Amino acid sequence: MDNSVLVTGGSGFIGSAYVRYLLRETDYYVVNLDKLTYATDNNSLKDLEHSARYKLVKGDICDKALVDSVLIEYRPTFVVHLAAESHVDRSISDPAEFIQTNIIGTYFLLEGSRNYYSMLEGEKRKRFRFHHISTDEVYGSLAEHGLFTEQSRYNPSSPYSASKAASDHLVRAWYRTYGLPVVLTNCSNNYGPFQHTEKLIPQTIMSALAGKTIPIYGNGLQIRDWLYVEDHVKALYQVVCAGQVGETYNIGGNCERRNIDVVNTICELLEELVPESTYSLASCSNGIGFKSLISYVEDRLGHDVRYAIDSSKIQRELNWKPIESFESGLRKTVEWYVNEVGKV
Repeated sequence: MDNSVLVTGGSGFIGSAYVRYLLRETDYYVVNLDKLTYATDNNSLKDLEHSARYKLVKGDICDKALVDSVLIEYRPTFVVHLAAESHVDRSISDPAEFIQTNIIGTYFLLEGSRNYYSMLEGEKRKRFRFHHISTDEVYGSLAEHGLFTEQSRYNPSSPYSASKAASDHLVRAWYRTYGLPVVLTNCSNNYGPFQHTEKLIPQTIMSALAGKTIPIYGNGLQIRDWLYVEDHVKALYQVVCAGQVGETYNIGGNCERRNIDVVNTICELLEELVPESTYSLASCSNGIGFKSLISYVEDRLGHDVRYAIDSSKIQRELNWKPIESFESGLRKTVEWYVNEVGKV
């Protein structure tokens, strides 16, 4: 195909938002290579199942033969690599799967893309890009002040972030050694519709609505920079289309919040949005609201204190900036989950 994008992990949270964006805002044919693990939501792309511009290929990026065949069959203009194991807690208890998918899977995708790129000619070769999507967690933990920049030293704390750091280094090596035209992005914490409930924001919403304990690690004072997923996918598209080959772009929402403040804000939004009859059942019997469900638990091993992204490079060079404030994005997110629970 002359006008297609291969998205790995396109049924995941960020991946599905990216696929929806491409089909809504561009003319590209989208091939989604996804293993369809527990973290995927079957409803996130349900409306696209019969689209003439969308193809789901169920498979693992660690299957080298499959990766090679997909590249040859669909001849993508861009390879957008989002497939990854991403939950820090799971990486601590079972790191092997993170090493396999995030490192070995990225290697197979790079090698397949390198071989495919070597066969391209003319305009197709000129346009081809391998876009690797990573995380701010590769940089480790920040002190009270300062921001992660594209020049920040890598200092990963968890098996998850270490595996993503390794994959970042592989991508840069394939650019410098083999000349594969790559672009990289490192993003801050994403949130929005269709996110798996193992993550902080959906976990808090769903626990509160079910009247279950809302766990907070340690003292809840860890700080994260929050990025609404729709803002993120717009940035990703800007980078793959207009980013400079070999460059890295940090993508953040400019929305630093302490974890406990995020949870408290969600509780306040739920008290506003959920009908009183439902609220009285979902919250605690003492009637003092969703915040009474908060429970502090033992801190995560190697828990980083603060992440914060400097997005000035992508804003300056590619004219991107987040549209949603944390308040507007979180309200949209909470409303979406409340509506989804109401459908059940």
